[in-house]
Amino acid sequence: MITSIKKWFSINAEKITKSIAFYPAIIAIAFLILSYAMLYLDFSDFGKKIKSNTDWIAIADANTARSIISTIAGAIISLTVFSFSMVMIVLNQAASHMSNRVLNSMIANRFQQIILGFYIGTIVYSLFLLTTIKDTSNGIYIPVLSIYLLILLTVIDIFLFIYFLNYVTQTVKYETVINRVWKKTKENLVKECTIDQSISKFWSNKNSVSLKTERSDYFQDFQIASLIKIAKKHNFHFEFLQEKGYFFLNGMDYLTIFGTSEIDKDLKKEIVDSINFYSGQPIEKNSKFGFTQLTEVALKALSPGINDPATAIISLNALSDLLGYKLDNFCKTHFYDEDDITRIYLPDSNFSDMFTICVHPIWHYGKEDLQIQNAMLNCTKNLLLISKNQESTNCLQNFLTLIEKDIKKNN
Repeated sequence: MITSIKKWFSINAEKITKSIAFYPAIIAIAFLILSYAMLYLDFSDFGKKIKSNTDWIAIADANTARSIISTIAGAIISLTVFSFSMVMIVLNQAASHMSNRVLNSMIANRFQQIILGFYIGTIVYSLFLLTTIKDTSNGIYIPVLSIYLLILLTVIDIFLFIYFLNYVTQTVKYETVINRVWKKTKENLVKECTIDQSISKFWSNKNSVSLKTERSDYFQDFQIASLIKIAKKHNFHFEFLQEKGYFFLNGMDYLTIFGTSEIDKDLKKEIVDSINFYSGQPIEKNSKFGFTQLTEVALKALSPGINDPATAIISLNALSDLLGYKLDNFCKTHFYDEDDITRIYLPDSNFSDMFTICVHPIWHYGKEDLQIQNAMLNCTKNLLLISKNQESTNCLQNFLTLIEKDIKKNN
């Protein structure tokens, strides 16, 4: 049960924290706590002293206080609706002109979540404050300090809205979206990759048993520490049959366990709970998704309905940088225990695979465009200049020959 909860949390924690509602909810709770604190201050001896010694901090009429708070609450609600509408328009435009896959990086943008959270927090603050104003037999109960803080928050909201307008117009630019995906992919690529991958497996002759998928889904990742602990305890070696991000059909073999010919039900559950299958293409989990997103943006830009070669070239240049890093840096495929014994093997795409998956489709769709021809030639030649691996060099040289042949045919 505890393992299942941990697995659920590991899968959903990132989805929750990157949801468009996560930061607004946290900030709204913070503003609710602030309203409690301000009311306590308002009617404490210190608060009363401040109000009595400051002539301009005075609201004597309960109706005036209610009108101020109601007006502010209504105005900020309108501001919030308008801001959310702008975000939805931006997301719709990005989905229709680039790729649905880039929406995650836009939704997860913390700055716009914080601004929206500040709006919602102000609304929560004002509505709670409104309920505290009442006429009693002992006089009028008015939290003046809290109301003046609400006015200050409203002024801040207005300036945030002005900046938000400029920010949203910048985020909708294609180069901004591409740069965001590029940087995220590069950051994760640096974390995933090591210099040397020339390690051979040594357990292929041992007894083995395979695990099959229980449903059709994407293989996203696994809990390294948990699997290594199981492998060391039972002297197992785990070999994943496909790389991360692969879509397995129900009943397919996805993991081979070397060192045994059978496993019991409890041990199988423990292993399965350490491996995550779920939908989505999070770049943070797998840099390959960043490559495919940039490729999709380029292909969408080259479609007849959009016909934007400049955007495709920006995506191609971003891809060339990522592929350049992939030339001499390899993702970690072997995972060891404390005794430096290889316990887990995870296959990964090499440079040639990624180049074929990403660059070949772009050339196929854009080879008749002069701008794409020049950009593709420059991209390939630049990668050839920094390539030190013979296999990668051969791949690039063959593609360069193909480009030159197609250009000659089209001209």
